[in-house]
Amino acid sequence: MRSIRKNISSLVYFFINSFVLRLPSRSLRRLVLSKCLGQLGKNSSFLRFVEIRNGRNISIGNHTVINQRVLLDGRGGKLIIGENVDIAQDTNIWTLGHDPHGDYHEPKGGNVTIEDYVWIASRVTILPNIIIGRGAVVAANSVVTKDVPAMAIVAGAPAKIVGTRKSKLLYNLDYKPWLR
Repeated sequence: MRSIRKNISSLVYFFINSFVLRLPSRSLRRLVLSKCLGQLGKNSSFLRFVEIRNGRNISIGNHTVINQRVLLDGRGGKLIIGENVDIAQDTNIWTLGHDPHGDYHEPKGGNVTIEDYVWIASRVTILPNIIIGRGAVVAANSVVTKDVPAMAIVAGAPAKIVGTRKSKLLYNLDYKPWLR
């Protein structure tokens, strides 16, 4: 019975990822995502070609923007994304990976929490068991392997602190481009 449910769930996410999240209708994407995500905050935007894996474990706060070709993985734990978070295109956020020391390539998962007002630039990879603190900035092409403190600016592979953000974080994101 469990394998039947798993297969049905896989088919549902295949349909959502292959068809629904490619449609130019932002309101239709939002309607479907509100049914399959653990939580979807108001005024949050999902651009086209986002990929969702086990959306029941994914929570998105208010005024958050998920740009094109972002992968959100909820298979290995909870993925919690706060309010006013800006995630740029081609970013991968993983809650499931593999144990590099495992004899049998065992899966290894963990939660990922991205707190409010975080800005994640293009082509970032975030690995399982990570907390990115409030107001942090992750530079383009970075690989986040350790927690990022609040207001830190990190860059590199692996990501290291290169500065401190000085913004008062007074904004609300409201990015809703037409047909994207």
